Amino acid sequence: MTGGAAATTYSGGRRGHGPTLPGVLTLPTPHAYRSPFNRDGDYDWRAEFEFGWDMIDRQSTGQLAAVIVEPILSSGGIIELPQGYLAALQEKAHERGMLLILDEAQTGMGRTGDNFAFERDGVVPDILNLSKTLGAGLPLSATITSSAVEQDCYDKDFLFYTTHAADPLPAAVGRKVVEIVIRDRLADHARELGDYLKSQLCDLQQRHSIIGDVRGRGLLLGVELVTDRRTKAPAPDVGMAVGQRCLELGACLNIGRRSMGGVFRIAPPLTTNRDEIDRAVAIFDQALSECVTV
Repeated sequence: MTGGAAATTYSGGRRGHGPTLPGVLTLPTPHAYRSPFNRDGDYDWRAEFEFGWDMIDRQSTGQLAAVIVEPILSSGGIIELPQGYLAALQEKAHERGMLLILDEAQTGMGRTGDNFAFERDGVVPDILNLSKTLGAGLPLSATITSSAVEQDCYDKDFLFYTTHAADPLPAAVGRKVVEIVIRDRLADHARELGDYLKSQLCDLQQRHSIIGDVRGRGLLLGVELVTDRRTKAPAPDVGMAVGQRCLELGACLNIGRRSMGGVFRIAPPLTTNRDEIDRAVAIFDQALSECVTV
């Protein structure tokens, strides 16, 4: 929501005003479904990755500070980083003396099938940002880092403070959330139900030609609507109509803003069950049938 944050992404906040914050360079998003490096279904993410870093190195002064990334880009349209991408990213960053900062506001606390999404890749970030899922609905965020980074900030007298820093009530809620996620093995639950939900959505894809792609993992899944599977032309207007009809029928399937191009962000509570998933998928199926003209 800030100018600095908007400069770090292509997802939104980059049209109609500017310029964006100087000194921020952006890597190509590894979007397998839409990448120009995807040729006939063969996505060469490493070639795109190397191309992106070559552009970064050409544009930078050599004094790069950090790379900031989401393991699954949520507002960008549920774009999952390919397996191996995070490890390669950390290597490139550390080669240049940069920190790796991961935003797990939406992917953390079990949602993707691991307690943290980065665990799948065996990568530990230098700085980890948490919010949303940590507070279970209560406004709460946390910045987690190493002792070395913390000491460096202390030595340099770095200060970031808010009125509600370290408030005891949200801190107590966050502690209870961590306890419940671990105690009830909600990450395992999200992995199992996420696989089930994804299979149901893939079945819908077979029956509805407007569904171009199903992606994501755990209980953070994306369904992208397109007017034509060959051209992959986005279908945001149809998506908005389908989302509204789902809401009328009793399921809140979040398509986000129109700029997402018709991508549904499907992220049910970690405590959901198969009956609730079946009901939501049935509503989605009905809404697609009613709103899409073949």
